[in-house]
Amino acid sequence: MAASISGKPALETGPASELTRLQSAIYDALLTGLVTLGLCVPLIAWRADPDTSNALVLTSRFSLVALLVLGMVMIRFLTALINDWRLRLLAVVDVVLTLARVDFDAGFHQPWLTLLARLLLCVLVGAALIVAERRLKPPALAQQLSDATSLAANSAFDALKPWFGLLTFLALIAFPFVMVSWLGPQGALKWIDNYGIQILIYVMLGWGLNIVVGLAGLLDLGYVAFYAVGAYAYALLSTKFGLSFWVCLPLSGLLAAAWGVLLGFPVLRLRGDYLAIVTLAFGEIIRVVLVNWTDFSNGYAGITSIPRISFFGLPFNASPAGFAAHFGLTFSPIHRTIFLFYLILALALLTFFISIRLRSLPIGRAWEALREDEIACRALGIDTVRTKLTAFALGAMFAGFAGSFFAVRQAFVSPDSFVFIESATILAIVVLGGMGSQIGVALAAVAMIGGTEILRELDILKQYFGADFDPTQYRMLIFGLAMVLMMIWKPRGLVSTRVPSLFLRERKKISAAMVGEGHA
Repeated sequence: MAASISGKPALETGPASELTRLQSAIYDALLTGLVTLGLCVPLIAWRADPDTSNALVLTSRFSLVALLVLGMVMIRFLTALINDWRLRLLAVVDVVLTLARVDFDAGFHQPWLTLLARLLLCVLVGAALIVAERRLKPPALAQQLSDATSLAANSAFDALKPWFGLLTFLALIAFPFVMVSWLGPQGALKWIDNYGIQILIYVMLGWGLNIVVGLAGLLDLGYVAFYAVGAYAYALLSTKFGLSFWVCLPLSGLLAAAWGVLLGFPVLRLRGDYLAIVTLAFGEIIRVVLVNWTDFSNGYAGITSIPRISFFGLPFNASPAGFAAHFGLTFSPIHRTIFLFYLILALALLTFFISIRLRSLPIGRAWEALREDEIACRALGIDTVRTKLTAFALGAMFAGFAGSFFAVRQAFVSPDSFVFIESATILAIVVLGGMGSQIGVALAAVAMIGGTEILRELDILKQYFGADFDPTQYRMLIFGLAMVLMMIWKPRGLVSTRVPSLFLRERKKISAAMVGEGHA
């Protein structure tokens, strides 16, 4: 085995190794095709469409299944042979663009010969990329370049790290004004509400769940229950007792924290799968209670006419006593949306700073010890009961804050807003971002929630799939594929490294002269 310049062993080359690599690529491609076929047959192979009598008729879409299976086989085969991620990306884009020209629902309008010619061209492009990779970057040089690139990237990140938080904060502060000046009040309304506010809500929920899952290592599948408690707490307190949002916000957090403690007591002796099952059941119990206790929650009809938020007593309306009239502005709905954006930004930053601060305190280190090994944690004398209950309570409190904001933003709450898929989405954000990483969770929330909203804007896809094609209906399929790919290539999440909560002080070097003088 040849050694590279960096000291690491280089990959073996030769006919035997190339043959083994080719066999492995073929095996992985066939296995990927079988898995794709197994997933696509129950989900995509048939489609229910209403006929002229408004009855549902199943329409087969095996052409779409065949193309998806073929595309995944080709993508897996090419990526297994190519080492460089840039060339992998080119190969994947080549396959996707090749298959995207086929009309899925109506069958193969184009001749099979044309389709096969395109696929053959795709394979040839992939082969050319493989040859280019081998010729331009031999194994030893490739490893050396990879190490040099990683070192330069880490150095650049360390240099920009002190300014990253400040620049991000300034960008978020300026975001509403940039959107308004660029698109106008009406055009900016969608971007500030659907992108800014929606993403920040899930960032806050992800940071709250990160305390329970990422720091304490307690798998919680019913986190949306605390979200619902906060939303219904504000809805009921504001409609029944006339309390304002600023009074209901801390009360919602405290009520959600109390429910978090109630959930913590039954699961003190549980871990792993059993803990996940109990938390999942707890989330469903809360939802079922909200559905069936109609005198309390109004069931599926939900709670309507929830009071809107005001700017410390100034309502966001066109009245002479409103916000716009008080400050001499022309009334626009964008004023309320901008205020909600800054409010959820403040709540998300509060969650961030409290989480960061708690990590450096004894309770934060106890969470991390509990996550690593509960038995060793007990052996060290750490009170695991208090540690678990504190994690559940704090995580639930932030979910209660987010739920209260959700209720005042929507002015309507119902049990349909707090289904299990919401818990799964928040947990996916934590896992994809990197458990325990605040920045990773924020990036994952931007990618998942923002990506879903971007799918709504991709009208160009309707040219290929038909005018009635809605790309958002494949959101969870994309989420599942993203999680599978993350578990394969980056199993620890987008940000897999995290700065330790504490550092041991560097020991001073003692010279022989100092030892002779009695300095030990």
